[in-house]
Amino acid sequence: MIITLDLVNVLLNSIDLKMAPLIAVWSKLEIRAVVRFLFAKGTKYSVIYRKIVENYGEYTMSMTQVYQWCSWFKDGPTSLQDEPRYGLLNTANNDWNTARVDELIKVDRRVKLKEISLKLDIPKTNVYEIVHDKLGYRKVSAR
Repeated sequence: MIITLDLVNVLLNSIDLKMAPLIAVWSKLEIRAVVRFLFAKGTKYSVIYRKIVENYGEYTMSMTQVYQWCSWFKDGPTSLQDEPRYGLLNTANNDWNTARVDELIKVDRRVKLKEISLKLDIPKTNVYEIVHDKLGYRKVSAR
């Protein structure tokens, strides 16, 4: 049997080619596992990126991120987790400080964020987060 271009076109047109739906719920670890698996099989970076976009969507992982993860897998580390980051921890936003801030506001409703910050020795940005985000106050002082 001779296969001609017309025969291929007829066969392709008769097959109902539907794309699989995108995977809507995914995690970073899942995507990294896919990258690791395909990289271990010897798949090129661009093909890995294209397969991720086809199955998980356009905004899952950039081509640069695929290249970085493949480079890390090539160098040896096989962990899919993010490395722990070092630096100062945000210890001012705890329940104890939240209660202290709330107590100061209840004593004097016209107290300013800067005054709370100085009294409790907490950075003003953390006082703002406690007052607005945790306690839900919109205004502490109008002036």
